[in-house]
Amino acid sequence: MIPKVLICFTVIDLHFGKVYTQEEFDELCFEYGLELDEVTSEKASLEKERGSVVIGNNLCEQEVYKIDIPANRYDLLSVEGLSRAIRIFKAEIDQPEYKIEKPLGVLHQILVKKETASIRPFVVGAILRDVTFNVDSYASFIDLQDKLHQNICRKRTLVAIGTHDLDTISGPFEYRAELPKDIKFRPLNEAKEFTAEELMTLYATNSHLKPYLPIIQDKERYPVIYDSNGVVCSLPPIINGEHSKIKLSTKNVFIEATATDHHKAIFFKSLICQYN
Repeated sequence: MIPKVLICFTVIDLHFGKVYTQEEFDELCFEYGLELDEVTSEKASLEKERGSVVIGNNLCEQEVYKIDIPANRYDLLSVEGLSRAIRIFKAEIDQPEYKIEKPLGVLHQILVKKETASIRPFVVGAILRDVTFNVDSYASFIDLQDKLHQNICRKRTLVAIGTHDLDTISGPFEYRAELPKDIKFRPLNEAKEFTAEELMTLYATNSHLKPYLPIIQDKERYPVIYDSNGVVCSLPPIINGEHSKIKLSTKNVFIEATATDHHKAIFFKSLICQYN
């Protein structure tokens, strides 16, 4: 499957620092080696994909550009990455230089319990500090995670990425594998707590989450990440906890990536870290 990125034309103008006509932006993409697949809207694109009318107030009906992205260029899956790459190519900005430096403040740990070895044996973490979200950048951040999950993460079978508001939880964190009946928390966007066992029934009819249930459903124990106060951060690769949900006001983001392969986990984590 060819990865695609959908970008509202007003957001393009903001990130590229220039107002482009459709023809000019098509030429810009061609010059860089990309293809402007079509001009549509988020709602129309989803209706075309599902083959039915989509009802919902959260879908954008503004004009958006759908751009085909090469299979090996996951850094272009967000408007931030795409605009940065093209502006570097056009010599409008300098190429960023990434350095590994010892972070300021508290160093956090993820303690891994041996029981996780038989399910999803690897976990890595990272922290994005002093982040400033607006409505567009927040939506782009969430959308980037979803695109990575659907493509290179192989629908979460290889890697599942969780993002959390660090200021609502405390380290050190623990990556455990527990019996489904013993895992109880309030999952993302739900009003009450469920056991992991109950969630498998709840999400059996959820079109978004149902495809991921078989990844762990037949396991004796499920992977789960706790903070030092016993708060469930996530039940990977299914759902995050409501407690640590990131919001527009979030300033520090804790990222955890559980995986079946250590190198892939590190790679996916780095893609999210390069977002801003």
